Amino acid sequence: MLPIDKPRQWTSFQAVNKVKALVRNAYGLKKFKIGHAGTLDPLATGLLLVCIGKATKEIPSLQDGDKVYTGTMVLGATTPCYDLEQAIDSYYPYEHINPILIDEIRRRFEGEIMQVPPMYSAVKVDGQRAYEYARRDDSTATIQPKAVQVYNFEITAFREGLNNLNNPNNPNNLNNPNIQKTQKTKLYDNPQGTVPEHLPQVDFRIRCGKGTYIRSIARDFGLALGSGAFLSALRREQVGQYTIDKALQLDQIETYLTH
Repeated sequence: MLPIDKPRQWTSFQAVNKVKALVRNAYGLKKFKIGHAGTLDPLATGLLLVCIGKATKEIPSLQDGDKVYTGTMVLGATTPCYDLEQAIDSYYPYEHINPILIDEIRRRFEGEIMQVPPMYSAVKVDGQRAYEYARRDDSTATIQPKAVQVYNFEITAFREGLNNLNNPNNPNNLNNPNIQKTQKTKLYDNPQGTVPEHLPQVDFRIRCGKGTYIRSIARDFGLALGSGAFLSALRREQVGQYTIDKALQLDQIETYLTH
């Protein structure tokens, strides 16, 4: 089993294929089993457990392990997929949001909670992946809510957005079409690539059980705040007993296999 640090904008499938090619070259193998224990979204980084050969039998038990995630939520807006793989589709009021309210809402997401997985996910609906329905804009598919465990939800930072952007005398007011050019900053290397500077952000750390979608927590957190929210960054730091500090970078794998 190889714990690797999946880079941003790599799919889990691409990361596994990279490891597969390196193992094949290192040992001269033509055919062998390989898989991973828990998919990470393309824009997420962090711990991906890649299992090879007999270790693939351990995938179900590895997937059952608790997970630890850190990341950032942008408040006051939403995207269709709940992260930055797609552009913002709606803006919401956020002026009422403050640290006291954030802490109050945070507490509601600890313990057993019900959540609906994102449509842009690999959850199966009537034999098809949910993302297949989402990509063809098919609204007939419905994902049922499920119970998940959130053992700890900590807010590690709160950053207010730029002030006074709702003032009609401000040239950077949200109604000004130039807002898209003047009030965005490229915080992340991403095709959609931008987060409006006027929106507040919170950093978090979550320890949760199997099957928890952090993107869904972001969506529901925004709703509970009376606003909107989406993920702008996500990193998986732990799976069961395995932690990110022991993970290999992709450019370290070849050396690891041959020494």
